[in-house]
Amino acid sequence: MSGMRERPDASGGSAGTQSVPAGRRILYVTHRLPYPPHGGARVRAYHCMRHLAQQNAVTVTAPVRSAEEAAAARELEMAEGVAVITAPIGRMRALIQAAWHAATWRPASMGYFDAPGLGRRIRDAHARRPFDLAIVHSSAVAPYVEVLDGVTKVLDFVDMDSRKWQDYAGATGFPRNLVYWREGVTLRRAERRLARRFDLCLTATTHEAASLRAIAGEVPNGVVRNGVDLDYYTPGDRTYDPDTLCFVGRMDYLPNIQAMQDFCRDVWPRIRHARPAAELLIVGAEPTPAVCALADLPGVTVTGSVPDVRPYVRRAAATVVPLKIARGTQNKILESMAMGVPVIASELAARGVAATPGEHILTAATPAEMASRAVALMRNAKRRGDLADAAAAAMRRAYAWPEVLRGLDTRLAALPTQRQSQGPLAAVSPGTAEAGDLRTPSGVQQPESSG
Repeated sequence: MSGMRERPDASGGSAGTQSVPAGRRILYVTHRLPYPPHGGARVRAYHCMRHLAQQNAVTVTAPVRSAEEAAAARELEMAEGVAVITAPIGRMRALIQAAWHAATWRPASMGYFDAPGLGRRIRDAHARRPFDLAIVHSSAVAPYVEVLDGVTKVLDFVDMDSRKWQDYAGATGFPRNLVYWREGVTLRRAERRLARRFDLCLTATTHEAASLRAIAGEVPNGVVRNGVDLDYYTPGDRTYDPDTLCFVGRMDYLPNIQAMQDFCRDVWPRIRHARPAAELLIVGAEPTPAVCALADLPGVTVTGSVPDVRPYVRRAAATVVPLKIARGTQNKILESMAMGVPVIASELAARGVAATPGEHILTAATPAEMASRAVALMRNAKRRGDLADAAAAAMRRAYAWPEVLRGLDTRLAALPTQRQSQGPLAAVSPGTAEAGDLRTPSGVQQPESSG
């Protein structure tokens, strides 16, 4: 963490590309306070916010759910030299609001993050001294900014959450699948509306950008990939246990639960047959009873929350990421690769990473392939070492946060200084944009995707 940072001077800035002219007032709204920067929902927001605060006056806004989060907001102000606006929302109230939104065919996720008073505090701050730029991390909190006038607006979808809920609906049974289906439908409508009311929409991968265009048409959009903290996720001394595999992730999260249940049922017996001493470490907070029960299997350990995942990952011959539901980029893949620990992933999980299968990462389409890849790597130290070196080099080359955030700078620099109206931007011909390029409206509404 950095120490207290001085407020930016309106007349100066460091050399190099700037996201917006130095000294601008930026509102950064996120659904979860991005401090401390632990967990996938916070890491991207934290690094983007911190980068912008180096040369601009940034106000971070988020709902808070506990005294610990309120204290973290004060720590964020001190550590990064930003202003912070919060409003409390208890879990029970959030659940009631989510249920009410669902009953009235609005996205339940937006009700869940609707903290009483937060919108008013944002509007009051904007009225006292208008913001030049408002950036929203996650569509769930976009309504806080949607209503603001006279400010350039950016919506970082990261992933298209409506597609995630549709995936959940396909992976679960009645009646839960109906709840997920309804959320997917209502959130898709909201995403379409929001995308057309913001000056720029961002996603973390080209696949998510394609989903955005399928939902909203040719709105202005760009790709800013996730990064990884290369100073924190380092290779270490490279010693490891060739009989150990590792999985990292929150274990109350449906895709992670499903992945580990299926892996332990379909893949783990094959690995144990070939390597009777093999161990599987399932590392992550809040394991459900179903996940805890996996610890009864031979060689399986469920750790629960740990203060630092790095020793567990570095000990492993490989990290396994056998997700069957996966949107965007899996931070667990980037972090493992940065530490020089090979990753064996499902093709879907690996899709969001700029890595070549067989050179930087191993992929598997079936349980038999997953087991075969793992056993071969556990047996071959040289192959593991070559893959580890290539993975770490790929992260240094393309995923260091300073490199990633230059892409954010480029996209923000192209924006107008102030939103001219609440209507759609003027239509221009789109051209053919390569992956990650800023795209512009075509003037012809695209047909709605049924996917």
